[in-house]
Amino acid sequence: NNNSSRFGKFIRIHFDQKGILAGGDIETYLLEKSRVIKQLPGMERGYHIFFQLMSNGVPGTTDKLLLKTDPSFYKFVKEGVYDVANLDDGEEFRATDEAFDILNFKADEKENIYKMCAGILWFGNSRFAQRGEQGELESIEEMQKTGRLFGIDGDEFGNAICKPRVKVGAEFVTKGQTAEQCLNAVGALSKSVYDRVFRFIVQKCNQTLETEKERAYFIGVLDIAGFEIFELNSFEQLCINYTNEKLQQFFNHHMFVNEQEEYKAEQIEWTFVDFGMDLQA
Repeated sequence: NNNSSRFGKFIRIHFDQKGILAGGDIETYLLEKSRVIKQLPGMERGYHIFFQLMSNGVPGTTDKLLLKTDPSFYKFVKEGVYDVANLDDGEEFRATDEAFDILNFKADEKENIYKMCAGILWFGNSRFAQRGEQGELESIEEMQKTGRLFGIDGDEFGNAICKPRVKVGAEFVTKGQTAEQCLNAVGALSKSVYDRVFRFIVQKCNQTLETEKERAYFIGVLDIAGFEIFELNSFEQLCINYTNEKLQQFFNHHMFVNEQEEYKAEQIEWTFVDFGMDLQA
């Protein structure tokens, strides 16, 4: 699965009382955050934006974002698929960059989105060693580059990962972390950052699609989580498949069972269809 479109969305196209277009908006569901930090080897691709940034499709991008062009250098994408047939990452990046302009993203907003994504790649390369009961950074280079791209102090950020301050009662205390706990924190923070960047993009798109016209009616389109079975299926794939199956049952029930009941109530001549197992949850 190389499409990387691992999220659900509900798109509404709004109309006023006269049926004139009055804007639109997007709601998102179930972003597959796990794909940010891992993919099934040889079967899945990380999110396209990472490969687009490394393609340097917009000249100067890799220099500005401190990126290398080799995906195998970055832990968060190295296990997955690099190249997709009939997909030019450089060309796609230019289209992405132009799309941000069309949707009225400011130059600094666009640049910050790229920086956060590049920062995630460097953050994932952080390495920790176990010294006694404490995990410590093996190298400061990755954390410093992460901090520079995130717009924060890299040294302080690294210290916060290894020795986070937690609130106990009314006081803050410093808590030691093992190397494994540090790596878990890196993964969790990376997924959370990507999720917030994604939600910001959707919010900005909705602002651009906003109009001052009255919204009386809408046409809605739900696009959510395709059902797929691989040789090796992750827990996330199980959740996606289960969600898709439940939604399909909901659709079948409301579109077929309830619709036939409506025919009966209106005394329309109709041969009732038994959908059998297709309607069993």
